[in-house]
Amino acid sequence: MRIARAGSQPSGGGPVEYFTGSVRVDPLFPATAPSRMSGGLVTFEPGARSAWHTHPVGQVLVVTSGLGWVQREGGPVEEIRPGDVVWIPPGVKHWHGAAAATGITHIALQEHVDGRAVEWMEKVSDEQYRR
Repeated sequence: MRIARAGSQPSGGGPVEYFTGSVRVDPLFPATAPSRMSGGLVTFEPGARSAWHTHPVGQVLVVTSGLGWVQREGGPVEEIRPGDVVWIPPGVKHWHGAAAATGITHIALQEHVDGRAVEWMEKVSDEQYRR
């Protein structure tokens, strides 16, 4: 058994290659064999969002505070609020982030395959974000 104490892992900024706006990532736990699951607490300031991306085994988002948006390619922008749980299936191109005027925090859970949990793509344009 292992207990990861709050504050024992440093917070980091979301890399500018993969995020637009101010994003903070607080690691919760790494994938530790034989498990492939990792988790992080991600905070998006108003207007911040991820780039388009996919996950090889899907992703679960558990919204803990604020108001945000999520969209799968070709679908509508969906509003997400505290208590909502979003399941993104494997290989589905999507993005998620804060609403324009309100920040959001969610727990992101994903599995790693061959050492990778995400495939990053192009950034979400302002036009796509504002739909």
